[in-house]
Formats: sequence, structure tokens, C-alpha cells
Amino acid sequence: MTNDTIGIDISKDTLDVHRLSTGAAAQFANSAAGQRALRRWIGAHMPDLVVYEATGAYHAALERSFAGVLPLVKVNPLQARRFAQARGTRAKTDAVDARALAMMGAALDLLPDGVGDKNQPKLKELQVARTALIKERTRLLNRLKTQTIALTKRQTKARIAQVKRQITELESALLSLLKECPKRARALNILCSIPGLGRITAVAILIECPEIGTMDRKQIASLAGLAPMTRQSGQWLGKAFIQGGRKFLRDALYMPALVAARHNPDLRQKYQTMIKAGKPAKVALTALMRKLIELANAIVRQDREWTPKTA
Repeated sequence: MTNDTIGIDISKDTLDVHRLSTGAAAQFANSAAGQRALRRWIGAHMPDLVVYEATGAYHAALERSFAGVLPLVKVNPLQARRFAQARGTRAKTDAVDARALAMMGAALDLLPDGVGDKNQPKLKELQVARTALIKERTRLLNRLKTQTIALTKRQTKARIAQVKRQITELESALLSLLKECPKRARALNILCSIPGLGRITAVAILIECPEIGTMDRKQIASLAGLAPMTRQSGQWLGKAFIQGGRKFLRDALYMPALVAARHNPDLRQKYQTMIKAGKPAKVALTALMRKLIELANAIVRQDREWTPKTA
């Protein structure tokens, strides 16, 4: 069991830390100066693990500063809370959470995360901005259908044109950043070879799932939240369902699954077989989403482009 583990509870303004081996605790500002002070506090003795929760924009600065320097482990906030509750910890403060994270890293024998692409934060920011503009374009198009005054219609059309230009600029920036990394550029070409996966969807998959090509089929399905969860107890057998995982990754797979149900020969046959067997269309489509991400993961791992199955 790992004993020298540091837990860091991250908030907008502060970093609360706890070192399990010594019981030492401290608080630092969530800023460049605070991160330097944290590094001095850790000292020359490198910890086995530094465990922290995924907190959106608030943990990004910590990752940029310490990736490759400290053995970082990012954990799911819900899992961290469930671990604390399982130990009987009902209080919830930043200091308590930092200690629980340190204990979680030791008890579960977690492994440090791999060092990611230095452009990943930029890619994610560009992708979030593009998603926001896509939603805005949809709202504007819907609003235009109900407008009757020439002035408001003209302004809405002008804003739609502006949003479309901005989306194009973001997509160009995303492609340029991805192609800076030869490994990601190769993965992009591999994903685009799959019928039903367009370039923009392939970009979204690489951003939302940078681990693609490094996992087995069950792991990638679970990461996307597309692995069925079985429910049974004694003689009772409930319906399986999907939950958890990365929502944005699932969102990126939805439209390609619709396209694949018509145009990908392998997946089209699977979809039609499920429908003929009486499966609801939604269930069949979810199965295609899982097959797509499993297929994408497999051929990226094998470093080959998609080829149709031979008879």
C-alpha cells in the first residue's frame, strides 16, 4: 500500500493539501505563487502520489504546473465522495476532503496518470468555445423563424453569419493544433477512415478521449458511459442501463451512429438485426455508439485504417 500520498482539494481560490505519511496539512492560493509555495512545501522528498479531483477550469493550472513533475492522479469527484462516506466521514470541508483524497490514493493503490499532450488544455478550450457557438447558432436559427420585423431579422442574420465564421475559425485552429502532434495527426486520419465519422467528430473524439488506443474494449466503453450496467438481486432481474462516463464523448458519437446505421455496412447490419429482434431503436442506436468507439479504439491501437469485413 502506498503511504506517502498527498491529497489536494482544489477550489477557485485555494489549494488545501494533506500529506498522509506525516499528517501535515496546509493551504495555498490557487495561483502561480501558491503553486510555487506548494512545491517548496512538498520539498525534496517526492511523494508516491498526488491525488486531486477533476474540478473543471480550477484544476487546469495545477496540471499545467506539475504534469511530469509530480505523480499526479486525477479522480472522479463522485467516487472520491463515496470513498469518504464508506470510511464513515460525513463532514465535508476542504481540509477533510484533502485528507480523504490522500487516503483514497493509498487505499486503492492508484497509479499516476500519464503525461498528456501539452496542447490538450488549448484543444479543450477551443472545443468548448465551438460547442457554445453551435448551440448559439441553433438558437438564432430558431429565433429567426418567429421574427417578423425586418430590423430584427436583419440583425439575427448578421449574427448567424458571424457565428458561422467564428465556428470555421475555431475548427481551423483545432485541426492545426492536432496536426502539431504526429501521433494525434495519425489517429485523426485513422478515425476519419471509419464510415460515418467525419473530421469534426474525429477531432471531438480525440479531444474528449485522449486515451483512445491505449485501453481495451470494456475500458473504452465504460469511459464513454456506454457499458450496460446489469441489475439483479436474488430472483429479481432488472433492465440493464448505461450511466456515467464522459457525456461530451457520448454526444460526439450520437450523430455518427445515426449515419453509420445507414451507410456503414458492418454497423448497418448489426442495427437492422437488433431492430428485427424487437430491440427499441434507442437501444440499437446506443449499441452502435458503443461499437463505434470500440472500433475507433481498436484500429487506433493497431495503427491501421478501417477496412470493410470480407465475406
